Amino acid sequence: MTTKGLLESYLKRLRLPTISRACERLADEAASNKVGYLEYLCCLLELEVQARDESTRKERISQAKFPTQKMLDTFKFEEVPALNKNLVLKLFKGQYLHAGENVVLIGGQGTGKTHLAIALGIQACHDGKRVRFFTVADLVHQLIEARDEKQLLKYQQQLSKCELLILDELGRIECNRDGANLLFQVIGARYERSSTIITSNLEFGAWSSVFVTQNLTSAVLDRLIHRCHILEVNGESYRFKESLRRKKDTKNSAD
Repeated sequence: MTTKGLLESYLKRLRLPTISRACERLADEAASNKVGYLEYLCCLLELEVQARDESTRKERISQAKFPTQKMLDTFKFEEVPALNKNLVLKLFKGQYLHAGENVVLIGGQGTGKTHLAIALGIQACHDGKRVRFFTVADLVHQLIEARDEKQLLKYQQQLSKCELLILDELGRIECNRDGANLLFQVIGARYERSSTIITSNLEFGAWSSVFVTQNLTSAVLDRLIHRCHILEVNGESYRFKESLRRKKDTKNSAD
């Protein structure tokens, strides 16, 4: 077998596809620029590491099950002037994850709560964290289903491995007592261990509509807010404004 054939065989066995694709090109460049062997090797390994890191990031984002991908640079802060932008930017540095702190975003429908929650989640994926996104309704449904199939403990253990759990739309539906208790167990188990992001259109005083009893509501809030960053995302609905803009653009085009 030729040297080239042996090299390809070894790289395949070692599962180094990026090096396999780039080694000849970089070898020619190294020879032209009189680059030493060690520098050439370092460049090859850097390409492989970068490719694996990117693949891992994509896998984390896929496993997080985001409904869509939203980034901070597309969030329109000017539409929500009351939002604490400095706190938002601080959160994107990720220190809250290392400290096991929570984030609660409260505001009306369509004001960007979910956008920010997803963007924080994607940033956490980029930072190497295991993330999972749920609407509260979906999580409660899956918890009840796991309980009925006698798989609840296994499912709870899977959730506990998430370094960031995002619960969207708390308050969209009212839970029954069983669902409220199961949701409390998930939130309570993460207390001072892992971070949780919750978005809600309800002020804290109205969370009893979700957690059924005042005692359970107080227990949830006690654990959630102890180490928590609260963002008030109030303003006119993004979606409503965007709809008006589209209608205006369509009318102008027709004219």
